[in-house]
Amino acid sequence: MSTPQWGPNWSALEEIDPEIAGIVLSERDRLNGGLQLIASENFTSPAVLAVLGSTLSNKYAEGYPGNRFYQGCEFVDAAERLAVDRAKELFGANHVNVQPHSGASANLAVYAAFAQPDDPVLALSLPHGGHLTHGARINFSGAWFTAVPYSVNRDTEMIDYDEVRELARLHQPRIIVCGATSYSREMDYAIFREIADEIDAILWVDAAHIMGLVAGQAIPSPVPYADVVTTTTHKTLRGPRGGMILCRTEHAAAIDRAVFPFSQSGPMMHTIAAKAVALQEAATPDFRTYAHSVVENARALSTALEGHGMRPISGGTDTHLVVCDVSALGTDGADAETRCAQANILLNKNAIPFDPLPPRTPSGIRVGTAALTTQGFGRDDMSVVADLIAAAVTAGKPGERVDVSLAEIARQVSEFVADKPAYAVEGIQSLQG
Repeated sequence: MSTPQWGPNWSALEEIDPEIAGIVLSERDRLNGGLQLIASENFTSPAVLAVLGSTLSNKYAEGYPGNRFYQGCEFVDAAERLAVDRAKELFGANHVNVQPHSGASANLAVYAAFAQPDDPVLALSLPHGGHLTHGARINFSGAWFTAVPYSVNRDTEMIDYDEVRELARLHQPRIIVCGATSYSREMDYAIFREIADEIDAILWVDAAHIMGLVAGQAIPSPVPYADVVTTTTHKTLRGPRGGMILCRTEHAAAIDRAVFPFSQSGPMMHTIAAKAVALQEAATPDFRTYAHSVVENARALSTALEGHGMRPISGGTDTHLVVCDVSALGTDGADAETRCAQANILLNKNAIPFDPLPPRTPSGIRVGTAALTTQGFGRDDMSVVADLIAAAVTAGKPGERVDVSLAEIARQVSEFVADKPAYAVEGIQSLQG
């Protein structure tokens, strides 16, 4: 057997496994050829991709830096310490755990650290923007704990803080969850902190979607208010797929035990090192400019979609995402999602608050601007994006709009994104950027 290459070698991949090489290149071409508007997705930098394909992926490193269960961890220890130190400095956190494999893994650790089975947990209702791990019955969080959902106000479609306070007093939850996956507005962390203190509850902010915007100082930080903050490291933070937990000093030991040994074994050291790279990138002036542009683009897109009859929930957005009611166009979110996908516009169907339609065919769609902004698109481009979405959603339907095929819209999409590809296309080496 020949000596393996120490790092990424795409020519070797093409020779050894042309099927997988072809799939990787096809995925690159898919990203380059369409509008990537799924709010939980983004594009990592070439540096992050390089670390993910490095020799750090080989190392077993159960435990924490300086206290591992295997020898030979001196270099992965250094990588993990860098990731922790960079996160602490970037977010002003007392303690950081960078080992969670995902946002859901990080959330599981919070439950393990602070709650017992059947304890009440107060969180935003899933149909109103909450996440599966915040108490959905089909998820471990709803199966193991007693979910107490709070809602948005029917008129404003924003969180009803009076209801949050009433439910907290009534149910005395062990944990109050402040966070969402399809709620576009800033949350009032000070009010949540006040409510949590009143009933002696843990305040947990799930910032998976917004932590990159926090890093770029585009929106307020939850860290000064929360006992614990969980996040993913992809999405707006633009790093590798993974999770991270930030907490106050007094909770550090409980959080670390809840990650290892309670819920995870060996950490993925190549991913942790890639998190360190992403955190360094997020501390730069360029990233701050990026984060502000993400929000500006989302607001511009929200306004443009409203002009096409797609009503933004709560009247707009403060973040990177927009949820729109498309029912006025004579369709539903599932049909809109399918039509857009056929035109190479990737977004997702989404329930709206008090949705009269079932979850599989809801009234809304969710779009996000994190990936488009990474590619270099600006607020002036968002009207074109909205035009393309509207054309796809209404193609072939009777009305005043010009009838064009989805194939023609896909061609227009391809032309629109051609000058700003997600990744360069010259040769297989371009997988590194």
